[in-house]
Amino acid sequence: MKIDRITYQYRRDFKAVFICEHCGAVTKEIWGYDDAYYHNNVIPAMICEKCGKAAGEDYRPLAPKYPEYMTI
Repeated sequence: MKIDRITYQYRRDFKAVFICEHCGAVTKEIWGYDDAYYHNNVIPAMICEKCGKAAGEDYRPLAPKYPEYMTI
């Protein structure tokens, strides 16, 4: 899965629509947290409900909006 569009963001919390890079299935809005752990570990491990696949080896995570050391 990958982020298709972010529909809401307040500080590090965000709500986004995800899309499967394998079958193109679009999810409902899912809450997330904008940090390196979420982008590098949680999103690639998301399983598509339609095809049952996770992100491939070529997945490139987005960079968080704010640096990790910054307190918001």
